[in-house]
Amino acid sequence: MENCLMKKVLLGILTVLLIFVLLIGLFLFSRTRGPHRSYELDFVKIGSAADAGALLVGVSKVDITPDLSLYDTYYDADNNNKFNPAKKDMNRLERLALRFGLIKEGQDTWTDSNKNGRFDPVWMAGFSPNRPAKGVHDPIWARAIAFRNNGVTVAMVTLDAIGIFHDKIIDIRKMIDPSLNVDHVIVTSMHNHETPDTMGNWSGLVPRPANFDQRHMNNVKMACKTAVEQAVRSMVPADMYLKTIMIEPEGLVNDSRKPIVIDRQICTARFNRAGTDTTLATLVSWGNHPEAAGSDNPLITSDFSGYWRDGVEKGVSDPNGEEGIGGMCLYFQGMVGGLMTQLHTTVPHRNGVDMIRENGFAKTEALGDNLALITLRGLKEPDVVKSEDVRVGVAAKTIYVPMAGLFKYAIMLGLVHPGTYWKDGAITSKTEVNVVRVGDLEIITVPGELYPEIAEGGVEAKPGRDFDIPPLEVPPLRKEMRGKVNMVFGLANDEIGYIVPKSQWDVEPPFVYEKAQYGEENSGGPDVAPTIHRESLALMRRFAEAWDN
Repeated sequence: MENCLMKKVLLGILTVLLIFVLLIGLFLFSRTRGPHRSYELDFVKIGSAADAGALLVGVSKVDITPDLSLYDTYYDADNNNKFNPAKKDMNRLERLALRFGLIKEGQDTWTDSNKNGRFDPVWMAGFSPNRPAKGVHDPIWARAIAFRNNGVTVAMVTLDAIGIFHDKIIDIRKMIDPSLNVDHVIVTSMHNHETPDTMGNWSGLVPRPANFDQRHMNNVKMACKTAVEQAVRSMVPADMYLKTIMIEPEGLVNDSRKPIVIDRQICTARFNRAGTDTTLATLVSWGNHPEAAGSDNPLITSDFSGYWRDGVEKGVSDPNGEEGIGGMCLYFQGMVGGLMTQLHTTVPHRNGVDMIRENGFAKTEALGDNLALITLRGLKEPDVVKSEDVRVGVAAKTIYVPMAGLFKYAIMLGLVHPGTYWKDGAITSKTEVNVVRVGDLEIITVPGELYPEIAEGGVEAKPGRDFDIPPLEVPPLRKEMRGKVNMVFGLANDEIGYIVPKSQWDVEPPFVYEKAQYGEENSGGPDVAPTIHRESLALMRRFAEAWDN
């Protein structure tokens, strides 16, 4: 009798364990599969040169600033702009992190507005986790521009956000009203370090999915849908004027990782109502992290991007100011890998006297004003080119990028960039590259933080590197582009991390530059850059052939 009872108990325990293992297996399987499993793009579409008609352009913007009254507030006892509660107020994961010295105990308290027993603030992204917003300095936006000519319609959105993963971009595309006949939607992020977390990497003392603000993410997606639809519905005939403005980086940006390669081109396109001087939109693109407010800033802000856009639209006041040109300014982030930042830059004030080194809003405003002045003065010079070609074309290709290191396991567990794919004997992540042509303006998109040397040239292969190979990311992407102005949009349709040239991968001693440099820890691995470069180059050449024919 006892043996029979014992067997039943053991059988019950084994059954429970089996069910538990199966549930874990199903959970992990669902995380590794990710959403939009069958979604793939591979197309080129170009309007005919014959009877092209007018170029149609429309713009729209939607405020994506979170309403802080809907979130929990907190009392920052030590005034360090971090949330450090007492141990009793931590959850189990946080207590475990405290035990291993990963986080600190403090005396911060909060108001539980929604009565769920959990601290739910707006978590700000960038720099480090555990930075709850205390207020709003200025609004943040989803700004869209749409182009149509001879049966091809393309819409592009630029977000004041840290980054958006590819699956969310697909969500947005599926939300667009199909009756508008939009052939392709591109969504890029500014990689702004002073905005709400849209990736989940910075939410909480210990970031985890439960802390992620899905409400804000849903609002961002809806804002993108609305902005695209409004831009398409508002399209009118437009003339396009192009200018590449060459700059000296001193006082604007520095490269915090060797080799020093900086994008010295501010690419601009101005769209006027056809036959008039009335500005509809100004497109600017250049690479620099919006983080001048600094890591201690607790206020949501568009950072220098907002001052740049406002200055182009409304003008920059005296001293040494300039009249604005109206319309809507849209800043699309460029190449920020490498790493492009103003954190260690001394920015001159437009008054010609003050020099601002300390991070904060004085620096933010000075940098934005200077960029606006450069843009306004450049667009008023006589060498601005009117594009006589008004055709619109677009190409898109889904690609699979090999993952390595911590990124590979984080993706497998669905912690970042949901969905893993087994391709050619490697675990890969699905992403995307695009080409857009609007007359004499050419745009390529890359799904992360591109090191400028991959587009501008200057990839190195020095003794001491981890891989004894020559530079693989050649020729430079921009030198293969064929527009009169050539824009490279970073963080477009994805945020796959740092795109580091493989011959510059350097995590094992002896180090090329005496010591290890920051970068590789935020990359998906050494094969990310060669794959994205190869696939981008192939799509650009395929598109060029179709454009010519």
